[in-house]
Amino acid sequence: MSAKILVIDDEQDIANLLEVYLCNENYTVYKYNCVQDAIPCIENGDIDLAILDVMLPDMNGFSLCQCIREKYTYPIIMLTAKVEETDKITGLTLGADDYVTKPFRPLEVVARVKAQLRRYKKYSLSDREEKVKTEFSYHKLRLNTQTHECLLDGKLVPLTPTEFSILYVLLEKTGSVVSIEDLFHAVWKDEYYSKNSSTITVHIRHLREKLKDTSDTPQYIKTIWGIGYKI
Repeated sequence: MSAKILVIDDEQDIANLLEVYLCNENYTVYKYNCVQDAIPCIENGDIDLAILDVMLPDMNGFSLCQCIREKYTYPIIMLTAKVEETDKITGLTLGADDYVTKPFRPLEVVARVKAQLRRYKKYSLSDREEKVKTEFSYHKLRLNTQTHECLLDGKLVPLTPTEFSILYVLLEKTGSVVSIEDLFHAVWKDEYYSKNSSTITVHIRHLREKLKDTSDTPQYIKTIWGIGYKI
């Protein structure tokens, strides 16, 4: 079954362009030019990935991202005409998994969509040997790669696909330092992703908030300055 992609962009040409390229990859595309029209599709919940423009006529894309994150964990890619680092960090902080700055190359967007869907759909490790561990634990933290669940003291912690992937990599190497470069390579396997430590930093901060952790006295994620992170 083809993945279902939600595209919301008030620029008709861009929305149409994305639709053409995504349909060429056999994805099912739900295209809208405003949030109001897209609400029934969003509330239906039958979406595998969302591509959201930041500047929408009836609602800020960041706010919409935040609303979606309150109920759903599927990947979200933000489209922004702004290049300021603060705008990118804002999107990641509110739960976005990736961002693309306009103007963009359609094939780059398609590559990012594929990367996000690959983590979201196949991170159960079904394509690896069966002997590979599917559950990791550290103190009160539990991560199950088959059910794609994270539990803290027995309570479910809602993680985005990117947050889940980062936490998995760190737990898999518990006690060892994972460099920022290695973390990028493990989570974003596609080479399109440039080295940008602030992206990892934002996701780590978000993870810490959800795990009720702090950078000063960490119980789970410890920063090794100048190198990376470790559990």
